[in-house]
Amino acid sequence: MLTGIFYHESFSRRSYLTLGNRLKDFPEAFELLKGRRVAVFEAPEVDFNLLRRVHTERMIEDVLSERLCSTALRSAGGVVKAAEMVFKGELKNAFCYIGAGGHHAGRDYFWGYCCFNDVILAIENLFEKFGSRKIAIIDTDAHHGDGTRELLRGNVLHFCICDADYESRDGLKIDRSYFSNDYFNCVEEFVERCNIFVPDLIFWYFGHDTHVGDYADIGMTVEDYVRIARILKRCAEKICSGKLVTVLGGGSLPEVARDSTLAIIRELSE
Repeated sequence: MLTGIFYHESFSRRSYLTLGNRLKDFPEAFELLKGRRVAVFEAPEVDFNLLRRVHTERMIEDVLSERLCSTALRSAGGVVKAAEMVFKGELKNAFCYIGAGGHHAGRDYFWGYCCFNDVILAIENLFEKFGSRKIAIIDTDAHHGDGTRELLRGNVLHFCICDADYESRDGLKIDRSYFSNDYFNCVEEFVERCNIFVPDLIFWYFGHDTHVGDYADIGMTVEDYVRIARILKRCAEKICSGKLVTVLGGGSLPEVARDSTLAIIRELSE
């Protein structure tokens, strides 16, 4: 079983999220994964019928007319394809690169360098093709995944480590502040909740914006990201046959993007 890597060369050009070239070292950097049990897939464009089930027609038109959202279709499409392949057992797990983010995109709005909500689109695709399933999302991008939270439906656990503390009455919508909680205790809390919830697949929305020196620096390092990857991989292996899909979120520094994503992929492919 292989770890799938979903990427398109357009993600390494100027786009909404990169606003420069944070993935400038790719695809050449994939050479550093030689010998690993990985397979690189070209991210396809997301299906428009699927887009219309999640976002309004007006928003879709606005995104497509926004020059800085030029990678939005393939960014979302790669996540949708990865989740489906992992769910079907065609891949052990997956890492999805993107050119435009997802978690700030709601039904009728997009902001914060996010265009289409990739994770919600992937979940909707799973629901359509395989029926209602239990899905868990952990969001470790520095900012709150407000668009994802708005679009949630069905039996989905959404756990966001950000700058706020909140928990819904049903215990499925949870925010934990990295200002008032130990970061890894938050990750372990997510694992404990997954042990009770027992999801069929886990999404990890990963942002390296939390890294030392990046724009939302909270002191995280590549080693910290590998530790989180190890915890989540073990959780997925215990609960849902290893079905873990990691989606790249925020971050701006090219060297951090390269080192952190490759380190996570190495851990996923062990």
